[in-house]
Amino acid sequence: MKKFADLFSDLDQTTKTNAKVDALVEYFNTANEDDAIWAVALLTGRKPKRTVKTAELKTWAIELSGVSDWIFEESYHVVGDLAETITLLLPKSESFTEYGLSAMMALLKSLSTKTEEERKHIIQEIWMQLNTEERFVFNKLITGSFRVGVSQQLVIKALAKNFSVPESSVAYQLMGNWTAEDTSLQHLLFNTSIEEDASKPYPFYLAYQLDIPMEALGTIADWQIEYKFDGIRGQIIVRKNELFVWSRGEELMTDKFPEFEILKLALPDGTVIDGEILPFDGEEPMPFHIMQTRIGRKNLSKKSLADAPLAMMCYDLLEYEGVDIRALPMFERRAKLEELLRQIAEKNPAAKEVLKLSKVFPCTHVDEMVQLRNVSRDHLCEGLMLKHKDSLYESGRRKGKWWKWKIDPLTVDGVLLYAQKGHGRRADLYTDYTFAVWNGEELVPFTKAYSGLKDKELVEVDRWIKKNTLEKFGPVRSVTPGLVFEIAFEGINPSPRHKSGVALRFPRIARWRKDKAIQDANTKQDLLDLIQQLNNKV
Repeated sequence: MKKFADLFSDLDQTTKTNAKVDALVEYFNTANEDDAIWAVALLTGRKPKRTVKTAELKTWAIELSGVSDWIFEESYHVVGDLAETITLLLPKSESFTEYGLSAMMALLKSLSTKTEEERKHIIQEIWMQLNTEERFVFNKLITGSFRVGVSQQLVIKALAKNFSVPESSVAYQLMGNWTAEDTSLQHLLFNTSIEEDASKPYPFYLAYQLDIPMEALGTIADWQIEYKFDGIRGQIIVRKNELFVWSRGEELMTDKFPEFEILKLALPDGTVIDGEILPFDGEEPMPFHIMQTRIGRKNLSKKSLADAPLAMMCYDLLEYEGVDIRALPMFERRAKLEELLRQIAEKNPAAKEVLKLSKVFPCTHVDEMVQLRNVSRDHLCEGLMLKHKDSLYESGRRKGKWWKWKIDPLTVDGVLLYAQKGHGRRADLYTDYTFAVWNGEELVPFTKAYSGLKDKELVEVDRWIKKNTLEKFGPVRSVTPGLVFEIAFEGINPSPRHKSGVALRFPRIARWRKDKAIQDANTKQDLLDLIQQLNNKV
C-alpha cells in the first residue's frame, strides 16, 4: 500500500508526461504481481463497487477524531473532498502496518458481508495503521473518489516500456471485460487468444480538434470527409455466434440495444464495426435527447423502443472474417465496409434498418468542406470528420491522420445566481456556478458550468462572490445578481425536469461579459425559440 501511495503522490505532484511514465515504470518494475494488476485496474478506471456508505465514514471519522459534527462539516466545505477531510482530521498513527494493495482491495470487498459494527471496527483500525499518504489513498478508495492525474494512454506507455511490447498491443489487451481479481498482469498483456474473451473490443481511434492551417492538410481529395454525428460511439462485435455492443467508455451495453440482436445472424462471424449509435426516424437521425430517453431506462417497453428506434451509423470496419484489419489503409477498410453492408442488405433487409453507412463527401477544395461544416448542425451533426485515406486505425487520441472539425458552439448570456466551491486544487475557490435567464421579471436557473475561466478570472469572481453573498446553503452561496457570462453549449432540448424547461448539452463558460448589465442577459423565451429554430432546420 505504501508503494502505491508513493506512486499516487509522484503522479499527483508533476505535470510532466515523462516523469509520470517513469514513475509508473518504476512501480511496475518493483511491485509484486498481485499489486501490479490492481494498480493497472485502478489507474484505468476499473474501480470496485463501494462497500461503505459515506454517512458511515463521516460518523466513524467524527468519533475517532473527537471533533464535533459542525466542525467536521465546516472542514469538509472548506477542503471540498471527503477523503482529504477525513485524512486531515484523524489523529496521527503511532504504529504502522504494511498492507499490500491487492490485500487491501480484498479486505475492502469483504466489507460487503460484514455488519455495520464490524465495518466500523475494521475501517477505524486501518485508519490508525497507515501513514498520512497511505490513509489519503485508502480513503479515496473507500469513498469511490479515486482519481489521479494520469491518462490510460500514459499507463499504456509505461506498460509497453516496462515489458518491451508495442503500445498498440498493450492498448488492445487492456480492453474488454476483465477484472483484477480474475487475471494477472502477465496473462492480461501476453494472452492473445480470442477464444478466451470473444467480447473484447478494439481500442477506439480518437481525433483531436483541427488546429493546423488548411494548407497543411495537403491535397483535400486525399481525405475522407464525413459528418461528425452526436450519439454514442460504439463497436458492434459478432464472434463465436455471439453479439456484443461496447461503448467508447468501455461499457458493455448489449442489453440496452435489442434492435441489434438481429445482427447475430446477419453479420458474418468475426466482424467488428466501429460507428455511432443514434436514434433514427427512417433514414434521418433524431436529436440526442431522444436517445437519452432510452439509455436511462432499466426496462425497455415497446413504447420506448418505438419512440426511440436506434441504429448504428457505420464508420469503419476493424475485423473482417475473423482477421484484424486495422493495419489496412482507410480506403481499403472503407471498401470492405461498403461491400459488407451491401451484402447484408441483400440477404437480410431488416438488418439494413440498424446498420447505416456514413456518407462520404467527395471534396476537392477547402471551400467545399467549409460549406459542409456550416450546414452540419442542420443535419444534427457537430461538424466534420477528416480522415486521411491512407490512415491506419490506431488507438487512443492521435494527431495528423484524423481530425475533427467541429462547428462553433451555440451561446447564451446568463446571470450568475449561485456558486459552490470546487474540488481538489480549487477547493478554496468558488468555481462551480449556476446561471439564470430572465422569465419576465424573475431570474430562472437554467444550467451549471465550472470550466472556461482563466485562473486570474476565477480569483476575481471568487472575491466578488464573497462580497456579494445573500445566503449560505452548506457549501452553496446565493449571490446578488450582478455578473453576466456567455455560456457555450453543443445542444439544447426541452426538459420538464428543469424549472427553466430546457437542458443544455456540454455547457461551459465561453467568456465573462463585463460589457453587459444583467438586464441584457437572455430570456427563457430566447431558449425556447432557439429549440424551435433548430427543430425547424431538421
